Amino acid sequence: MTTRDRLAACIVAVLWGLNFIAIHASLEQFPPLFLVALRFAMLAVPTILLVPRPDVPLRWLVGYGVGFGILQFAFLYTGMAAGMPAGLASLVLQASGPFTLVLGVLLMREHVTRHQWVGLAVALTGMAIVGVSRFQASGFWPYVLVLLGALGWAVGNLSSRLARPTNPLHLTMWMSVVPPIPMLLLSLWLEGPTAIGDSLRTSLSTGAVPAWLGLLYTVVVATVVGSGIWTWLLTRHRAGLVAPFSMLVPVVGIAAAALILDERPSPVELLGAALVVAGVLAGSRHTPAAEPPDPAPEETPAPCDEMSQSAALSAQTHVS
Repeated sequence: MTTRDRLAACIVAVLWGLNFIAIHASLEQFPPLFLVALRFAMLAVPTILLVPRPDVPLRWLVGYGVGFGILQFAFLYTGMAAGMPAGLASLVLQASGPFTLVLGVLLMREHVTRHQWVGLAVALTGMAIVGVSRFQASGFWPYVLVLLGALGWAVGNLSSRLARPTNPLHLTMWMSVVPPIPMLLLSLWLEGPTAIGDSLRTSLSTGAVPAWLGLLYTVVVATVVGSGIWTWLLTRHRAGLVAPFSMLVPVVGIAAAALILDERPSPVELLGAALVVAGVLAGSRHTPAAEPPDPAPEETPAPCDEMSQSAALSAQTHVS
């Protein structure tokens, strides 16, 4: 990778890490499930009008939308609204990598190497440490909700992989067509028309400006700009080279939450965070002996293994 491409990957990690701060701001105004519906509706309308529908089987498009769009963000937003700190949420969501690995073995009989199992064990140890610390600090339930969001992301990963899109960004955009209506119905049922109406009625006040700015950041900057740069990088380099940069996201998320929201992870949580990052990086480590030469920029990259492939292809909307 050139210095320019490394810088671009770091910029994406910063954009996605700051996105958790934007989500926190939006949750101050809107109920979590309704916010998911609103977010994807803002993406779905221009997608239907401007973006060509990807030539993939409908079942995998819907599966990607349900796993990545509905399950991931319904649980993530609900968990953050219930008290999960934004910085730690950006970390716990990284469990999608180990979850994808396990689901790939169970459902698709994918081959897993020894270093991937070691990475999985290290990452799960870190997750357990963070979970115990969260239980002692503010209860276990918000942590479980975000962890379930990571599992939903893993389900979306498998659907995205099975879809085999020729243009991953088009699949990412069209995935946004799936969540709005189901999430709106779920919000009406669980959160109620009163909560939705109150959030919309007060959203025109000056106090709601941060919430709208956060929502615009999530839709435009994190999703469209961040995903666009990430997809461009994947057309130039192997997934195994690009994917590790996504592990900078929780680093940025935790640091930004400390500076902006005054969140202070405990030393135990920082230890768990380090283990999670180390485990995912170890699991996506490329084997030098099998490393092919870099493709030319115009060629399509060949992902090196299961964990790095899922991390790179699905991290386009790491977005959260």
